[in-house]
Amino acid sequence: MAVNDERYVFIVEWFDTSASLIRSYNLTYFMSDKTIEMFDLKNKRIFLKRCEYPSIQLKDLYVGSIVTVFSRQLKIVDYADVFTRSKFEVQRGKTFGMIKPDAYTHIGKIITAVERNGFVIGNLKMTRMQIGDAQQFYGEHRGKPFFDELTQFICSDFIVGLELIADNSVKKWRDLIGPTKCQVARVEAPNSMRALYGTEGVRNACHGSDAPGSAQRELDFFFSDKSNLKSTAVFNNCTCAIIKPHIVLEGRAGQIIDIILSEGFEISAMQMFYLDRATSEEFFEVYKGVLPEFQAMSEHLTSGPCIAMEIRQENAVKAFRDLCGPHDPQIAKTLRPQTIRAKFGIDRVKNAIHCTDLPEDGILEVEYFFNILQQK
Repeated sequence: MAVNDERYVFIVEWFDTSASLIRSYNLTYFMSDKTIEMFDLKNKRIFLKRCEYPSIQLKDLYVGSIVTVFSRQLKIVDYADVFTRSKFEVQRGKTFGMIKPDAYTHIGKIITAVERNGFVIGNLKMTRMQIGDAQQFYGEHRGKPFFDELTQFICSDFIVGLELIADNSVKKWRDLIGPTKCQVARVEAPNSMRALYGTEGVRNACHGSDAPGSAQRELDFFFSDKSNLKSTAVFNNCTCAIIKPHIVLEGRAGQIIDIILSEGFEISAMQMFYLDRATSEEFFEVYKGVLPEFQAMSEHLTSGPCIAMEIRQENAVKAFRDLCGPHDPQIAKTLRPQTIRAKFGIDRVKNAIHCTDLPEDGILEVEYFFNILQQK
């Protein structure tokens, strides 16, 4: 098949909330013009005629990915033909990455390095392990001299787990983080994460799976429905921040996280979410009838992954709102050019980041993401 004629077909599932049914489709991606088409597998008919949908790119297509088409969240569950399987199964792989407690202040810089080196972040979660969790996670090292030090260190503070997707992902991530020993990394890979942000011994900034098998085990340990790892949200002196989908998809989330930490705010909880339309509208309900772009805001929040955070500081809501800047990026560029929305926003819908507006809503909005949605 000539490159211009190539098309990739995936089986996708959509949960229809109104009917409480999972509906299955074939999603076809045409390489020649980057168009998509959907075929209803149950009713044996075209569900969506071939059309342009630029927000879906080839890098977004892999088993386990969630893509959004006209506010419908579609989970890619399998390949629909042998050709697609042969193209994607070997090349497109996942690995697990962890940002360790010693690199907390460098979370944004490390995520930026991930984004700039061609990885797709499929999932992200901040947590804090208990000693039993750490001993289970590092079980293969039990009995080694550094085991106790390593497990105690991992439990000492926040960690961030990452699901990373790229061709030859395991090797690519391990190359990016560098040799295990920071002293060696500074000589052999001076631009690696461990060379730049690690110190010594087990305090080497990042963890990376050493093989596809261990990557899957570690991803399941961190992100599966059976995971015991909890959110680190504390629900006091806090405000809510949401890095919007257009920033995540453009690979600029790390830059915003770095600004937040550099300005002295504490990120005490962080997680990637894929929101459906009902959830998005529920969260933004306070703006219904108040902001004319309510529907567009709600739709945009479903257009891809977003990253929600609990931000803490004295007088957190006002202080963080000042850092974000005016709701309209054009006004922000004129009046507050150093703010996040001035630097990263496009318009009143794609304005880079959501922040809590009213002091009394700070805890409520954080609870929505890190309590209510955790139970759904």
